[in-house]
Amino acid sequence: MKRPLAALLALACAALAQAQPCPDKNLMYWQAFPPGGESDLSARHQQVVLRKKCPGIETVIQYKAGAGGGLMWSTMNTLPGDGHTVVGVNLPHLVLQPMEGNVQYKTDDVSPVFWYHYTPDALVVPESSPLKSFADFVKTAKAQPMKLNLGGSGLNSANHAAHERLNTAFGVKTTYVPYKGTGDMTMAVLGGHVDAGMTYTAFAINNKGKVRALAVAMEQRHPLLPDVPTFKELGVDWVDGAYRGVGVPKSTPPEQRKRLSDLFAAINADPEMKELAAKSGFEMVNVGLDRMDAFMKERAKVYTEVGRQMGLGAK
Repeated sequence: MKRPLAALLALACAALAQAQPCPDKNLMYWQAFPPGGESDLSARHQQVVLRKKCPGIETVIQYKAGAGGGLMWSTMNTLPGDGHTVVGVNLPHLVLQPMEGNVQYKTDDVSPVFWYHYTPDALVVPESSPLKSFADFVKTAKAQPMKLNLGGSGLNSANHAAHERLNTAFGVKTTYVPYKGTGDMTMAVLGGHVDAGMTYTAFAINNKGKVRALAVAMEQRHPLLPDVPTFKELGVDWVDGAYRGVGVPKSTPPEQRKRLSDLFAAINADPEMKELAAKSGFEMVNVGLDRMDAFMKERAKVYTEVGRQMGLGAK
């Protein structure tokens, strides 16, 4: 017996709804950094794709910046666990900041539901800088210890850790200057208020013509930065950067966590999202709830060691 057309359409719509787990009301998306940085750019990309996938809802992006993201993460569990509230989360920040002990949260207080991409570390200088190559940078840094100032996003952040790693790996002494976020750091680098930026490939790509990348922390050269050597080419086994994802308040029920994890997985799988990420220098990853515990344990182990090298957790 053939099913009526209406029944077939109903089944198709149900299957589509299951494949694309759209929220039933607006998504409140909190950012831990000011507008203009990589986290904000990522959220804007996701906002565009989600509007296409779920035209009935809006993604409302809000900001609570401070303490290198620590202000937002210290208060995220006070937000409603309604399945419509998500918070941008970052690694290694979530491991390094509690090690220092000056934030009001612990790593386990934060509940990630999906990690969507990774941005490799990159050392950049203003286009007008006399430092034309990484060799120039090292030569100057060794000749004038502590004179070169490197801007970065936040204290005990990925940029801060990369700065310490740079000094140690290449036997130089430079000064780290923390900013609230990449947006503020951008103004400092482009304005020549610092000598360089310890940042990400995304920053180098999005500011082409204004900054010059000297090295990137990747296995191979970035296709959008073909003339920039990797740290591995320069003799140091350095492949690292910052992970970005979304978390939820701890009061969020398991079924809502799963729905949000699936939603961001669907966004990440969208061809437009992949294209936007590639153009901005983001390396896609897909870590959902099924892999979350193992991923967090592995990252915590790595970044705890990095934190000890930075002198954190020694109190």
